[in-house]
Amino acid sequence: MRDRIIVKKDQIPYGFHIALGKEKFNLRFLYNQTADLFTVSLYRDGTLLCADEPLIYGVPLFRDVYVSGKFPMIKVVPWDESENEEEVTWENFGSTVFLTIENRRYG
Repeated sequence: MRDRIIVKKDQIPYGFHIALGKEKFNLRFLYNQTADLFTVSLYRDGTLLCADEPLIYGVPLFRDVYVSGKFPMIKVVPWDESENEEEVTWENFGSTVFLTIENRRYG
């Protein structure tokens, strides 16, 4: 079982501080009801690194904008460990689909 980052979707829009690897970051979540789409913004030391990254099932967060030394070295991926889901929705996020931490690192 992978480690999970717990997101309290009923509190969205909201954010929290989290240690990812050896660094501290702030994650801020939004939800677009019309598109049934969650997004996350990533901050480090109060500086916005990435705004409104969509949570796409199976796709590591921030992979298209990753910069070594600025972004978390670990991969965070929306994932269903039973592999029954194919997308992130309001219904499944936090029940079967979670933000999981992969053992593989960027870099």
